[in-house]
Amino acid sequence: MRALCAKAQQIPALQNTFRRLYLNQWTSQETRWLDLHKWDETAGEVFPEDLEGETAYCGLDLASTTDVAAFVMVFPDEDRCYDVLPHFWIPEARIQERVERDRVPYDLWVEQGYIEATPGEVIDYRYIRKRIEELSEKYFIAEIAYDRWGAEQLRQDLEDAGLTLVQFTQTISGYSPPTKELMNLVLSRRLRHGGNPVLRWMADNLVVKSDANENLRPDKLKSTEKIDGMVALIMGLDRAVRHDGPSVYEDRELLII
Repeated sequence: MRALCAKAQQIPALQNTFRRLYLNQWTSQETRWLDLHKWDETAGEVFPEDLEGETAYCGLDLASTTDVAAFVMVFPDEDRCYDVLPHFWIPEARIQERVERDRVPYDLWVEQGYIEATPGEVIDYRYIRKRIEELSEKYFIAEIAYDRWGAEQLRQDLEDAGLTLVQFTQTISGYSPPTKELMNLVLSRRLRHGGNPVLRWMADNLVVKSDANENLRPDKLKSTEKIDGMVALIMGLDRAVRHDGPSVYEDRELLII
């Protein structure tokens, strides 16, 4: 009990489970994903130039044409650690509106190069396609996991360009294994994300939802703000883990949270 309690104190997503199963307390199903201090501890340093030519598994979350779109590249290494390169886009004409309304420094992140502003009121998916094709010339993009909602034309265009896209199952059972594995990688400091401020902000926003079987999935409706980068990271990690040697779920017991 003491060990489980200590672990629940470290991991917000474990707290509801501990309270329900061991303290007999009623809780809501939604909870924050992870303590931001743990996220910061695993930041490490990521050098894009050092990853050129390496294999990447990616997640693509387009959200809506007026919102933030995310493309996250996940690079496994021989030690079963993962480097993360996130890319974000936002409509240029809506930046100031979003800054004033949401009090989020989108304008600063664009200026610093962490977000790319696409011309106009909505995100131009042709711009994203071109950018992904440029990235594929630097890195070996093995697979791109995507949500088919709103992405059909972009999927066709990217496949025509020679890239491999895999539809990600948008169910709690589809999300649960990579979501739990992401938590495991963060706690074991095997996920290097370089402290990207946009992804950090989204990690802090992220709320997960659980079902009766303790499966987990990101909950965009309950999250305080945008989490598209974390959703794309989870999708990319799912593909990376499937191809990175024997399954982690065969090497050890499944992490139940």
